[in-house]
Amino acid sequence: MNNQINRRQFLKSTTVLTAGLSATTAIGLSSAIKNEAKLPEACDDDFVSIFNGRNLDGWHINGASWKVENGTIVCEQDPPGSGNGGVLLTDKKYSDFELILDVKPEWGCDSGVFLRSAHNGDSYQVYVDYHDEPNNGGISGFLYGQGTGAWRTEPFRHFGVFDNDGNLVDLEMRPFDLYPDLDENPDRYACTMEQWRAAWKLNEYNELRIRCEGKYPIITTWINGVMIGKFDAAANIHPRFDKERVYEQLGDQGHIGLQVHGGISWWAKGQKVYWKNIRIKELL
Repeated sequence: MNNQINRRQFLKSTTVLTAGLSATTAIGLSSAIKNEAKLPEACDDDFVSIFNGRNLDGWHINGASWKVENGTIVCEQDPPGSGNGGVLLTDKKYSDFELILDVKPEWGCDSGVFLRSAHNGDSYQVYVDYHDEPNNGGISGFLYGQGTGAWRTEPFRHFGVFDNDGNLVDLEMRPFDLYPDLDENPDRYACTMEQWRAAWKLNEYNELRIRCEGKYPIITTWINGVMIGKFDAAANIHPRFDKERVYEQLGDQGHIGLQVHGGISWWAKGQKVYWKNIRIKELL
């Protein structure tokens, strides 16, 4: 996002980025958005845990509520429903790495994982947006420019489907492509709506895997082993993305962060997000 347009303020932000959404399911995506990719076989031997399951040693808090319960990081606004958001950051800064973590958001939460983050949260963000308010839908696994231009990579979003008792029973996928010209970017990859929905486990933990590598990073994401997206900062043509400005802003290393979005519109009162099994492999 630029300095004037910031949808993701941590403290009591209520700015809404509006966009037109089709109410029907997309028949298909551009040929540049391929429809196949699985996580390659990988050895986890070199991954190191960065959350000990007992306390937040190795992390520091910048707003919101962060607690450790039963081996899990539990986060919410502080106090609930106040609009007061924040971020939990690693003390250590990372440059090139592969990160794996399990996340279970409750419906109505707008969260995410920050990569190469500054202390204030400016970063490359991987969405964990689990809501459909205010009328924009949510998504997980794609990227957003948190404090770095408000650029985004998702070509679709989800909306909740509920039973008569108000329980979430499914997710309806709808196209969301503010910048269709990006489909011509040969370095862009996005899974299809059908692949995303098949990968996501409703009301359960989902494994999010993120690989970040390079001065102008290539960032690849997977959910439960299914490739969700690939972002190449060196080749990206998003009108709000300036690779040189972002590099000057973030450099080639930063904290890893977990987000609680600020603003009463972006986090339902009393809802929480749960994180566990957070581990990292630095790429040398």
